[in-house]
Amino acid sequence: MPSRTRKFRGLRTHGRGIKAGRGAGKQGGRGNAGLHKYKFKSMLIYAPDHFGRHGFKRPPETAHTPTSLNVGDLDGFVPILEAAGALSRDGEAFVADLTKAGVERLLGKGSSERSWKVIVAHASRHAREKVAVVSADAGKPTAASPSP
Repeated sequence: MPSRTRKFRGLRTHGRGIKAGRGAGKQGGRGNAGLHKYKFKSMLIYAPDHFGRHGFKRPPETAHTPTSLNVGDLDGFVPILEAAGALSRDGEAFVADLTKAGVERLLGKGSSERSWKVIVAHASRHAREKVAVVSADAGKPTAASPSP
């Protein structure tokens, strides 16, 4: 019995029609080929958002990222505070004006060995529990250590 290939020798298309069997001819190209031409209608039905730009990306120069510092990093930040003239003592506690040092937010990760009073624009709830925070704009204590 002859092989299938041998059987079709002499026949121009080997039983496949005119373009079938030559790459991706019968299916109209591979992948997304033809979505703006002969597969346009299927693109409108199954992938209407395939073409064009979508969404919005803010330019990085317009986005403001506040400078932040963790409570656990306050002890290591002492030389920088001294250089900025933002560190003083109030009895046992260190008083740090983080706004002078360019820090806008105090976050609550870690812990400090020293007692701190911190002047900062914004402090997280956990930071307020760990140190005495004074609001930078009002100058009034907003935090949580009980006063006698």
